[in-house]
Amino acid sequence: SGYRNDFIAKKLGMKAQNFSVKKQRGSWSADEVEKLLKIVDNGDVEDFIMLEIMKSRENDETITYDEYKAEIATWK
Repeated sequence: SGYRNDFIAKKLGMKAQNFSVKKQRGSWSADEVEKLLKIVDNGDVEDFIMLEIMKSRENDETITYDEYKAEIATWK
């Protein structure tokens, strides 16, 4: 994102060392990720997060668009 680790850590309310460890391990809570996105509001970061979500769901069951439309029609 171009931001220094100590700057982001301070904005998150944590020590730079703790931020560095979390960054290396990838051990972020959903709340922390949301705060990070607000701090670094960057399209590349959002694209990366979306890609990671998509990768984590690649084996999930999916439906076609037509199946989705039919499902939505039953909600009315």
